Amino acid sequence: MSEKLKQVIIYTDGACTGNPGAGGYGAVLIYGEHRQEISGGYKRTTNNRMEMMAAIAALQSLKQQCIVTLHSDSKYVVDAVMKGWARKWQANGWKRNKKEKAKNPDLWQKLLDLCDQHQVEFVWVKGHAGIPENERCDTLAVAAARQPDLPKDVGYI
Repeated sequence: MSEKLKQVIIYTDGACTGNPGAGGYGAVLIYGEHRQEISGGYKRTTNNRMEMMAAIAALQSLKQQCIVTLHSDSKYVVDAVMKGWARKWQANGWKRNKKEKAKNPDLWQKLLDLCDQHQVEFVWVKGHAGIPENERCDTLAVAAARQPDLPKDVGYI
């Protein structure tokens, strides 16, 4: 008999002080009455990479397979997953078309792998629109980007 999967709600956000620049990500995970906040940052990265890292870090923190509703204010992340673009890029050797390479293939691969481990639906939310959890993620991401001695984002070239 299979165990019923936990339903987790996740909010994520990324921030960058310059693009590229120092960046941070934040995520709020909610399961029933439980709430967890995570954040981190890198010394030189991009806003899109931090948006992706927020989702990756949140999904990596799950200890078992879950049903996830992940809210992000990044159309880049939400549309690439929900409209199947990232899977097409992956199938085409990380190319968007015959001439153009897909950006951030390292993070797309991680994110798609995590989506294979969990049942994830990505939902776009308007940023800076007063959604408490989204605002909290922004606060976490900005604070993370401002930390001293941030590590290098080895995937950013």
